[in-house]
Amino acid sequence: MGALVLSLAAGASAQDAPEEREPEFGVRGTVELGFLAVLDHDIRLGSDGSDIDYPSDLLQSNLYFVPRLSIELDIWRQHHLTFLYQPLDITSTAVLRRDLRIDGLDYPEGTPVRARYGFPFYRFSWDFDVLTEREMLLAFGLGLQLRNATIEFESLDGTLYRSREDVGPVPLLRARGRFPVANRFFFAFEVDGFYAPISVLNGSDTDVQGAILDASLRFGWRFMDHADAFLNVRYLAGGATGSGDPTPTSDGQQSNWLHFLVVSLGATIDSRP
Repeated sequence: MGALVLSLAAGASAQDAPEEREPEFGVRGTVELGFLAVLDHDIRLGSDGSDIDYPSDLLQSNLYFVPRLSIELDIWRQHHLTFLYQPLDITSTAVLRRDLRIDGLDYPEGTPVRARYGFPFYRFSWDFDVLTEREMLLAFGLGLQLRNATIEFESLDGTLYRSREDVGPVPLLRARGRFPVANRFFFAFEVDGFYAPISVLNGSDTDVQGAILDASLRFGWRFMDHADAFLNVRYLAGGATGSGDPTPTSDGQQSNWLHFLVVSLGATIDSRP
């Protein structure tokens, strides 16, 4: 009889115990390492400048190493705040096979030239998960990217040189999702992009139209609690056309459009199981 009473009391105590609640905040960090291929990249600097194709004119046709780092904070699994840093710097050397004019300066055929295209960026974003399922994610939000561009063309003897630098904000719309497949595997996507025909939205007081698209597909494996490994394929595109700020060597006219493919392996460490 006493054993029965103790058993019933223990059962009642277990039922009365409050359920363990998840932490309010979750933190995760992600690292990607991979290569970038230049699918297409055309640029013109100056109103009388040459239309330059980076892969054919400047031999930017190799695969280039690129890392990508991000850290994310979630609140009750629904509000997500993400900070991203994407290093991106491509340099090549080529002997020109035709005359090129860049920002009012002529580079004759046969000139050995070093070309650099640097476009590292910082991005802060917020999104909201519209699903309640713990193992799934479908979120929409906004972002702000800070561009930090450096474009250089230099003859190897140092006698010919032109450069452009540009720093400014870029607003973004954002969507992403993550869905389980089987046996701890998952599929995910992420899209950040914007088209800005108005100079104010471009972060500039000059007449420039710009666009950006950063879209990726990811297949991953939750190989242990708190950790993922994944393969990621990313399409990174964008550019600008219009009139920028004039300088002593340039009238400010420009057209610059790129299409990159990035394939990477990555890992995520997550404070949530």
